[in-house]
Formats: sequence, structure tokens, C-alpha cells
Amino acid sequence: MSVADRLRALAAERILLTDGAFGTMIQRYNLDEAAYRGDLALTLDQKGNNDMIVLTQPRVVAEITRAYLDAGTDIASTNTFNANRVSQADYGAEALVREMNIAAASIAREEAEAAQQRDGRPRFVAGAIGPTNKTLSLSPDVNDPGYRAISFDELKEVYREQAEALLDGGADLLLIETIFDTLNAKAGIMAVLEAGEARGARVPLMLSMTITDLSGRNLSGHSVEAFWAAVRHARPLAVGLNCSFGAPQLRPHAATLARQADTLLLAYPNAGLPNDLGQYDELPAETARMLGEWADAGLLNIVGGCCGTTPEHIAAIVAVVAGKKPRALPQPPVRTVLAGLDPMVLAA
Repeated sequence: MSVADRLRALAAERILLTDGAFGTMIQRYNLDEAAYRGDLALTLDQKGNNDMIVLTQPRVVAEITRAYLDAGTDIASTNTFNANRVSQADYGAEALVREMNIAAASIAREEAEAAQQRDGRPRFVAGAIGPTNKTLSLSPDVNDPGYRAISFDELKEVYREQAEALLDGGADLLLIETIFDTLNAKAGIMAVLEAGEARGARVPLMLSMTITDLSGRNLSGHSVEAFWAAVRHARPLAVGLNCSFGAPQLRPHAATLARQADTLLLAYPNAGLPNDLGQYDELPAETARMLGEWADAGLLNIVGGCCGTTPEHIAAIVAVVAGKKPRALPQPPVRTVLAGLDPMVLAA
């Protein structure tokens, strides 16, 4: 049975858990620049380059991954949100991208297999692919709206490099997450499809959009309905929402997506909004209570946490959703749907 089929079978039985934030947990270690840098001969300051520590502090990444798995995570993500050539250019570390992704996936794979041996429960590794710091839909120059800092083909190759390395390191599936630009996501989708074709296999894919305003749109202006119309062709294993504001603000948009997406629904909101010091005050019990209400409403297949969440949050969510029925997949009518900023439905 394929990884996708195994996950679908498990998701039909119970709500599955992904993990929480890596950045929040890394901050607890109070690493200085020397710890981030290790013995790498890099000229730029590395402090804050959380993806780099898969090479320089692999013990830290392993400990965080293990803590999430012990809390109840079924799908462990890799510490690779910014492990791409575009984002790593800020640190002068572009040449280390492949090595970083292979190392990250290998750490997650080792910890997932160890957790499975401990309790016998299947675990999976999702290779995390962030949005980069470039956008295909918008110009960074207010005086030249037609200008783009990167082309579609260039960004596709950036994603392809990361995807290949994550798969080589042992990832079971790939997660394109925090999608603020739908066109960026389409470049990532194409990269994953091409990587699968080169391997002679279809790579399981999860997609997660992030909403940047309370109207329910991402930065490129797409509603969740339009986003789904734009990416449905990729036949993702799961589609969902992450980051954004917090569970209460995200819920109505998740409900909209849940009614339309004929695949698994993924949701991992922030632990509320940060306070004036940039810290997250939402306690695990509060996050879990709200996501338990989502489960009661039949909105969840896969759930976890984003910014501000910790293993304690995941453990609390596990306890709350235990025994609750997973979302039943809808069977929307067959029709032509075109995606602008909003969907255009063509009547049969």
C-alpha cells in the first residue's frame, strides 16, 4: 500500500496529528551565532537561520522532533521552512541547500522510525517547503508594477532542488505550506510533479494556504475557494490552512474549504496572535478546546499547530480530538470552476 493510501486509510479511522512550530521551540535553546554557524565557513551572520541547525546542531532538531512525536504526532515535518536557495541567499548559504534538506529529512526519518518502534503506531515524514521570500504575483517595486524579482521557471527550479533533496533524505510526502501567493504554490506543485515523474512515482503532496486578512484571502488576493480551484488539478493528499491569526479567525474559512475540497482537510493555526513582545500567550488547553470544537463540527482530518505551539499544545490537542469522528469527504457536483481572485463557476 502506498504512503498516500495508508494515510487515507488512517484518516478514515481517526483525526491525524501533525506537529507544532519549530521556531518557537528553537528559541527555547537560546542559541548564539556561534551555535548557528558551527564550523561552517560562511561570511554572513547566521543567527536566526533556524534551518541551518540541521547541520550545526542536529541534536536540537532531533530533540524537538522527538518531543512532538512523543506528544502524539503522526506526521512529523522537517525543519526546512526556509531551506531553499532564495531564502538562504540572505545568509550566503545557497550552496548548502541540498545538504540541509537531506540532513533534515534524515533526522525526521530516524526519529519517526524510533517512535514507531516505541509504540507501534505508524509515523510519516512530511518534507516542509516554505513560500520563499519572493512573490510571483506582485511587484516589489511600486514604480514598476510589471517587475518581478524572480520568474516562474526560476522559482520552480528552486522548489525542485528542495523537493528532490527532501525525498532523497527520506521524506514520505511533501508539504508546500504557508502559501501567501497562489502562483508560487503552482510553481511548487509543478516542481513536485516533475520530481515524481523523474522517479517514476507520484509524490504525495499536501498544500496549506495562509490567510493574510480577515476577509479570507492570501497576499495574492485569492479567496480559499479560488485557491482550491487553482490547485485542485494537483490532486493533493490534503489541502488546508495554517498560520494566519488563530483558530477563531481561521475557522469560517476552514469550514468553507471543508465543504468544497474532496480531499483530506489539514489545519494548523497559530496559538493566537503574538503579544507586544512577540510571544504567544495562548495556553495549550485553550488551543485544544477551540480545535476540539472544529472536530465536533466535522472540519478536521489532520490537525496541528503553527507559530507559538509546542509539544504541550500538540499533546492537549491529541487528548481533545481522541475518539472524535474525522471529517467526511464531500462529493461536490462535477462542474467547470475557473480561478480568478474569486472562483467562476460555469453551469453545466
